[in-house]
Amino acid sequence: MSTAEIVHAPSPGGFADRVRSAVAWRWGSQILAQIITWAATILVVRLLDPADYGHYAMAQAVLAAFTFLNGYSFATSLIQAQQVDERRIGQVFGMLIVANVTLAALQFLAAPLAAAYYQQPLVAQMLRIQALIFLTTPFIALPSALLARSLHFRNQALVNLACAVAGGGTALTLAETGYGVWALVWAPVVLFATRALGLTIAVGGLVRPIFDFRGCREIITFGGALTLSQLFWVVQSQSDIFIAGRSFDPHDLGLYSEALFVALIFSGRFIPPLNDVAFPAFAELVKQGKPIGGAFLSGVQTVMLIALPAYVGLSLTAGPLVTTVFGPKWTEMVPILAGLALAMPAMVLQIICSPATNALGKPGIYLFTNVSGAVIMPLCFLLGVGFGPHGLVMSWQVAAPLLLAITLGATLPKIGVRLTELGAALLPPVVGSAAMAAVLNILTTRIEFLPAPAQLALLIACGSTVYGLVLIVLWPKLVRRVWNMVVRRRAAPAEPTSA
Repeated sequence: MSTAEIVHAPSPGGFADRVRSAVAWRWGSQILAQIITWAATILVVRLLDPADYGHYAMAQAVLAAFTFLNGYSFATSLIQAQQVDERRIGQVFGMLIVANVTLAALQFLAAPLAAAYYQQPLVAQMLRIQALIFLTTPFIALPSALLARSLHFRNQALVNLACAVAGGGTALTLAETGYGVWALVWAPVVLFATRALGLTIAVGGLVRPIFDFRGCREIITFGGALTLSQLFWVVQSQSDIFIAGRSFDPHDLGLYSEALFVALIFSGRFIPPLNDVAFPAFAELVKQGKPIGGAFLSGVQTVMLIALPAYVGLSLTAGPLVTTVFGPKWTEMVPILAGLALAMPAMVLQIICSPATNALGKPGIYLFTNVSGAVIMPLCFLLGVGFGPHGLVMSWQVAAPLLLAITLGATLPKIGVRLTELGAALLPPVVGSAAMAAVLNILTTRIEFLPAPAQLALLIACGSTVYGLVLIVLWPKLVRRVWNMVVRRRAAPAEPTSA
């Protein structure tokens, strides 16, 4: 299929079937890719030291500070636009090339300054190699947007699986052969290069880049607002590492950053793929003149049915999980992970709000919430950093609910959803998770004599059973709807279920 055919021809089937297929491919492939990645990660983390992850976290914070300017938002404008032609695609491609070549050069030159800030010379070498990632970005951002516009996610899914194998294989090979932190540096470079090649093939090749940007006002206006939003998102999401990098030694920073990595697996790895589907799906509803409030509530309920019990369970099983998966040298991470997990449901709910308002053509709301986060999160981290990693945990527990409240206040009125309706949609996962937590708290004190792997397996089995039984007894219609969505060809009507 050529680029033009992908842009103008939606995937076959009705809208509901296309959305369900997109979710199945995008999220299903993400789950499988994460299984592959985590298999490699578990082996790698046992070979490396916390200090390696501390150095890597320092470099990642700087990389993220440049990444917000990579032009992804200009490619995103193609999804929301009513009409797209080859000239517009070529102009976006040209913008992506200019932006990312410039960023690669800037990061290469700024690397010694970052190393001086952290007082870690190794960071400069790491950043210079990671500058290669920017050179792959144009060949990822543009194909991703073109495929998403028509809800074509099958080929993207296959590419993601190939990337997981390439990145995980690189990390494991380098770690096993004694390259230490360089396993963490080169793995994403290989992963991004694989994704760029695979998506370029999937989209049928790319149009010629156009560097004449006249007539791009709509692209720049929409993309610029999202780019500015991304700047503030980077500030709120990386400020903890940036602040702690000068205060913590690499060992403590490695413990905190790896605990945060585990805590963010769901919100950082599984929610963005769902947002990738939600944004074009909401945008198509808007183009048809249909309200999106019902679809938003259904999506929120489905996501939180998984996210809330997952994070409550993560907090309660942090001890045996870390001992089993990471090994004894990571045991100091247990209380950090347990505390961070409790803040993450609020972050999940906050993150899934943006596709709805962006689809309405109101990126200013996304900008407002990110500005709020860029103020709230750093202030909390500045107050907490003096108390070590546990102080940052408390900062998350205060900042995440506060940011969620601001986001909901700005989002719900625009999409026509009342707070009581959102509460009704969230009631099943809240009640089920509370029952699960009560049982696990009692069980934990009675199985301490068991080996950590046995404790973990028993807690997971018992917790998931209690949670499932509560939903089946109190909300059988909801369970049937989710079951239909997963196993049947056509999903049942997606309406949130309340008590």
